[in-house]
Amino acid sequence: MAISAPIDATKTPAWAALQKHHDELVEKGISLKDWFAADPDRVEKLSYRAGDLYFDLSKNLVTDETLKLLVDLGRACGVEERRDAMFSGEHINTTEDRAVLHTALRRPASQKGELIVDGQDVVADVHEVLDRMYAFADRVRSGEWKGVSGKKIEHVVSIGIGGSDLGPVMVYEAMKPYLDAGIDCRYISNIDPNDMAEKVRGLDAETTLVIIVSKTFTTLETLTNAREVKAWMLEQLRACGAVDGSAEQDAEAIRRHFVAVSTALDLVADFGIDPENAFGFWNWVGGRYSVDSAVGLSLIIALGPERFQQFLAGFRAIDEYFESTPLEENVVALMGLMNVWYVNFFGADTHAVLPYTQYLHRFPAYLQQLTMESNGKHVRWDGTPVTCHTGEVFWGEPGTNGQHAFYQLMHQGSVVVPADFIAFANTSNPFVDEGQDVHELFLGNFLAQTKALAFGKTADEVRAEGTPEQIVPARVFEGNRPTTSIFGDTLTPFALGELIAVYEHITFVQGTVWGIDSYDQWGVELGKQLAKQITPAFHDDEALGQQDASTKALIEFYRATRR
Repeated sequence: MAISAPIDATKTPAWAALQKHHDELVEKGISLKDWFAADPDRVEKLSYRAGDLYFDLSKNLVTDETLKLLVDLGRACGVEERRDAMFSGEHINTTEDRAVLHTALRRPASQKGELIVDGQDVVADVHEVLDRMYAFADRVRSGEWKGVSGKKIEHVVSIGIGGSDLGPVMVYEAMKPYLDAGIDCRYISNIDPNDMAEKVRGLDAETTLVIIVSKTFTTLETLTNAREVKAWMLEQLRACGAVDGSAEQDAEAIRRHFVAVSTALDLVADFGIDPENAFGFWNWVGGRYSVDSAVGLSLIIALGPERFQQFLAGFRAIDEYFESTPLEENVVALMGLMNVWYVNFFGADTHAVLPYTQYLHRFPAYLQQLTMESNGKHVRWDGTPVTCHTGEVFWGEPGTNGQHAFYQLMHQGSVVVPADFIAFANTSNPFVDEGQDVHELFLGNFLAQTKALAFGKTADEVRAEGTPEQIVPARVFEGNRPTTSIFGDTLTPFALGELIAVYEHITFVQGTVWGIDSYDQWGVELGKQLAKQITPAFHDDEALGQQDASTKALIEFYRATRR
């Protein structure tokens, strides 16, 4: 396949204009306080709506000219053309020669026949699997599907890793107010046996359904954990008399208590799972983009098909917005371009995502894979070296916890940390304490932090409070710390789908400007290969002798220490 060379962003007139613009801003002195005072329309001009979400970009280090130049850069790098190519199913994942069609996972059934990729009706394929999952979930939720001893399923254990785990875990935690089937989910990912031991602790095997999530059914961590859970399941069922230990009853127990998310039906069957209870997804879905595919089976069981459909509709609302809105007005594209602005012109190495809702406590971890596995690349999509810094470290914790931890660095540290603050106007758990609406107290912190980061506090303001002169410098806040505020009505399945899609497309925009393939992940391979080579050295002297000095010394420590 011929691979077209990406545009070198750093060689475009738009990049040069941005560099000149940045230098002029710094020379004049960036002051959000002055910019707000000089432009009474700044908030209105820099506020946007996409779907049900409200975005305030006004506290970012941008002017009207900055955004114009960023849009010029996006156009020069072909953001719109590559966006259209992605939505139409072109093979923009060049190193694997694949389409990138996570957006097809949320297309409505009415679009069957409208997207044919590599000879397949993609939307029809998606809905065939969705319909099967919905039917299966209804059977589990209603109690029609029973364990081997005839008891209703009350627990789901989902085994996966990477995108097969981070997405479902994040969504399950975020959607706890909507769990209505009396079924709880637990997620096992780490190959550390402690993870499995703690996740099955206290579970009743007779009422537990296990979902093994592995497209190829060969993922080392997932299959190791699956075998461990299988052994636990059979041991527990034998101990309570649900099965007698015969091969026939053990096989029936596996069929009743295990299902798979995989396309490797032969390996699924070898494990003992009925292939009829395997749900597939496609090579055009990257793991970190797969939570709205069959990977989300546990979520459909926990939330129900109707709420999962609302979840998909939220994704679709942002997809349609991103696909159809001009760059100048497209807040999702602008957020991606502003991230380039901070990384490449301000030298920002990290980006904080700070949800002011405890239900999103796993959202920053989810975004770490989405963004860093996508854009942590040193070559462009044609194999040539990158020409500028790419990627940033995404991190964060829910407010207000983070305020008592790392906000010190954000307010008064010597590094630039662009931050996204996310909040919702309504809460699932309202509470009034001594006449104070606690959610309003919570949102007061959400608003206060972005205000403090933007406008700071001068030495004169500190002195006016009666602060002794010797500690005035320690209490000065420079301000001009960039933030974006994302505000929603309520954290619903629809809103969560919107929020995930926003960051998927932000990631796409950045990758396009940098000229990298955001949809492969070759960087995860070497460590896995080496692990297979190193593991025998724990007990094999010949294998030990083949290791480097550091690895050899660490294994020798293990041998001397392991009991």
